[in-house]
Amino acid sequence: MFKKVNEVKSLWISSLHEFQKLKVVVFCGMMCALAIVLSYVTTIRIGPYIKVGFSSIPNKIVDLMFGPAIGSIFGASLDVIKYLIAPDGPFFPGFTISAFLGGLVYGAAFYKKPVSIVRIFVAELIVKLFINVVLNTFWLDMLYGKGFIALIPSRIVSNAIMLPVDTIVTFLILKALEKTLHKMLA
Repeated sequence: MFKKVNEVKSLWISSLHEFQKLKVVVFCGMMCALAIVLSYVTTIRIGPYIKVGFSSIPNKIVDLMFGPAIGSIFGASLDVIKYLIAPDGPFFPGFTISAFLGGLVYGAAFYKKPVSIVRIFVAELIVKLFINVVLNTFWLDMLYGKGFIALIPSRIVSNAIMLPVDTIVTFLILKALEKTLHKMLA
């Protein structure tokens, strides 16, 4: 058990050290801008509580390249920046926590590990099930008082549909960029 704790600690510290490089900060800024543009171009609203889109791809690239510490900070910061640029309802810090946790999960799953369809599927499943379906539905219930049980069926369906789509899209993009990005930022 202590070996696993030391591995997680080492992964986190290694990820934090990435922030010391100016190239990394600049790259994160570019990925932030790309995520914002993609949120305008690719997001489709399905009802008031469901959004489908591909603006999370830059987040996953940051998670792959720089790990859970930077991925978490990037995800939370991007959530706040997106809200400040184009508010979509009231600001609620619960969604910022969800964005932080998503970066943590993806960063831990992808950082310094080979890109594989199984690894991506498991990370997507964890995020979709525990963060998107459970936690974000809880935040929506707190924010709008619509009832957790009333919201959950449509959120399960949308996340179940997006699970294979996001897995395949993420795999194709991360596999294509895996070697190129590491060389570029070395």
